[in-house]
Amino acid sequence: MNKVKHPTLTFLKFSYKANKKYYYVMIFNCLVGAFATIFNAYSLSLLISSLETKTYQQTLIVGLIIVVINFIIFFLSKYLNQSLKLEQERMNFRVNEEISYILMTTDFEHIEDPYYLELKERAKLVIENQGSIYGFIKNLADIIQGIISLIGLAAIIIAFDYIIIVVVLISFLIFTIFTIYLNKTLVIFFNDLLPINHHFGYYYMILSEPLYGKDFRFYPVGNLMEKQYKSFAASLEKYTTKLGKKIAKVSATQSFFKVVENAFVYCYIIIKTIVLRLSVASFSLYVSMALNLSMVLQSLVSTTTNFLRYNSYLISIIDLITLPNLKKKGLIKFEGEIETIEFKDVTFSYPKNNEIILDDISFKINKNEKISIVGLNGAGKTTIVKLICRLYQVNKGEILINGKNILDYDYDSYIQKISCVFQDYKIFAYSIKENIVGDTGTEQDALNLASKVGLKEKIDSLKDGINTLYGKSFDEKGVELSGGEAQKIAIARALHSASSLIILDEPTSALDPLIEAEIYASFNDLVQNKTAIYISHRMSSSVFCDKILLLNKGKIEAFAPHSELIKDQNSLYYKLFNAQAKNYQS
Repeated sequence: MNKVKHPTLTFLKFSYKANKKYYYVMIFNCLVGAFATIFNAYSLSLLISSLETKTYQQTLIVGLIIVVINFIIFFLSKYLNQSLKLEQERMNFRVNEEISYILMTTDFEHIEDPYYLELKERAKLVIENQGSIYGFIKNLADIIQGIISLIGLAAIIIAFDYIIIVVVLISFLIFTIFTIYLNKTLVIFFNDLLPINHHFGYYYMILSEPLYGKDFRFYPVGNLMEKQYKSFAASLEKYTTKLGKKIAKVSATQSFFKVVENAFVYCYIIIKTIVLRLSVASFSLYVSMALNLSMVLQSLVSTTTNFLRYNSYLISIIDLITLPNLKKKGLIKFEGEIETIEFKDVTFSYPKNNEIILDDISFKINKNEKISIVGLNGAGKTTIVKLICRLYQVNKGEILINGKNILDYDYDSYIQKISCVFQDYKIFAYSIKENIVGDTGTEQDALNLASKVGLKEKIDSLKDGINTLYGKSFDEKGVELSGGEAQKIAIARALHSASSLIILDEPTSALDPLIEAEIYASFNDLVQNKTAIYISHRMSSSVFCDKILLLNKGKIEAFAPHSELIKDQNSLYYKLFNAQAKNYQS
């Protein structure tokens, strides 16, 4: 968890950078609001005074001026409020955009950490459901507006009688106590609600996702999820009902004391007006000022407590926006090709887990070598790939590329030298062409790559060929590919890159053995003059490699060609290879 020294200031800088115009409009709106509060408190007494001391025509002119000023204030307020709504939408969009960028570039260990996964959900709830960004900035602006109004009103009241100030402050203190209580209740409610809302959202998403429809029709898991969904929905209803009752009680109590305060103010000013023989205009002025002062004070405590509450909600966003950024690491621009990859005494365990995954391993891969990493589940095969890709950092030792520590390289230039197909690859709702070459290649480039991985026949069978949209998210004409076909697209995409190292982590797990053997047989053609590392549970792939890196419980048991390893009938490699061979033979 990040420890931010000045979280409020951090978010203010972040949001100001996201949308400067929003702050400018908000500040101008504050000034207009403060002026309106003081002017409206003074305008009625000004009109009455004019009626008492001036001619009919002069009073009419004063009234018209007041009307014109109020019209200008009204127009400005409407215009500014509409502008604020528009800028708020832009603010939310840009904050979401920035958070998405941060999640794409931060250390990968955060993405796989349950704490940060929940933090992301908290941030989403804060932005979309709680309106916390708008609430935070608006209440801050209201505090500024309230302070300006307070100074103007209090100056006039103190000149008249300090007792009114004392009464207003006592009422204000009572109001503050109840508001603080209500604010604490809301914060507790929000924190208690988060895990319930998180589960509710999960079940809602799963139950409404067509992808899981087949499983729900054949297995009882759908009924189980529906029960859980209803259970969490009932919990949400219970919490919100309970909160509503508390809010109603507090609001009723505050209203009672407000009525008592108003009654005292009216009576006191009436008595003083009679005793001092003040004009009706003076009476109107002081009553209006006193009541407005009370409202401004109560508004100040409400906006301040709301500001603090929204500030506490924003902690999740602040924690996300201060996550370490991979792009900040390394100053050396990577030029040329990857010549050597070397692990030197590398030890690694995943964050918040004491289990050692790689235990003091050392090996070296040279340019254009084809390396297969094999071993039992949990041996550390995929971990090696993640470390090379800088998704994690080693605990001890170092990884050298061309003789330099990989962390010394500028991230962008380094990662461009690597293409990787992970087990959990994704195909997106774009055309097949765009999924393969993005916006950096032609149709012919995509067709050539698709043919190399065995997709030519499938592409030719489609009406729109290589330009066919994948999936039906945006177009009912989109094609749904089999797991093996989708995996071939992922491999073709990796081959399109200008990288000098290609990594295939279980690249053919969705293919049947015959097609897998076909891809492996032409593997050297596919990767051409690239260094290749790949992982497969099917040992037949090892035959086509220059060397096999055999892992066993985080240690390197062997690093040699297949022809050499297969000779030792007591080795783990021999047992794994022959056990699988017997399955295929049978």
